[in-house]
Parts: sequence; structure tokens; C-alpha cells
Amino acid sequence: MSVPLYQAKAELFRTLGHPVRIRVLELLQDGPRPVRDLLAAIDVEASNLSQQLAVLRRAGMVTSYRDGPLVMYALSTPDVADLLAAGRRILGAVLTDRDGLLDELRASGTDR
Repeated sequence: MSVPLYQAKAELFRTLGHPVRIRVLELLQDGPRPVRDLLAAIDVEASNLSQQLAVLRRAGMVTSYRDGPLVMYALSTPDVADLLAAGRRILGAVLTDRDGLLDELRASGTDR
């Protein structure tokens, strides 16, 4: 028995429901990165990052591979970056200037 499309979409959005996962996806928009670089850019314990990367891998949003001694991560498809950009546009459309978040969003000029 297959999963209904709406349920699969809900699972996809649940996967995006953690700030560390979002940050990882943002960082990977610029191309593949080794785990050590992700860890340096995100203020979390290595075990927490590992758990979040595993969630993203299981969901098919990132891929991993070895490059010599390094474990590299990459977005599985450019569509993931498009989804992040859509999220930024939606936030811009629905936010009111609450605590300067909208100003920060506009000033950033990027999807990060």
C-alpha cells in the first residue's frame, strides 16, 4: 500500500522542521562540504550534527560520499535550494516587521 501524496509532503516538511537541518541545507547550496566544515559553521555538538545529517540522508535531501579521509555532503537535487528560496519568499510575503526580522530578511540579499 502506497503512502498518500499529502502524507509524503507532510513528512518532507517535517524533515525541514529543525533549525540545524535548515542551516545544513543552506550551507550546502554553495556546493558539497565536508562534515568538519559543517561542524565549524554550525554551533552544535558533533553527535547532534550527525543525527541531523542522518535525517536529511534518509529523507533523500542530501547525499554523502567519501573524498579520501573526508565525508562530504551535498544537496541531492537543486530543487532543495529552490525550496529554501521559496521559503524565503513566503516569509517575505507574510511577515510583518516583527522584531526587525523582515528588515534582516530583506537586507541579507541571499537565501540564507
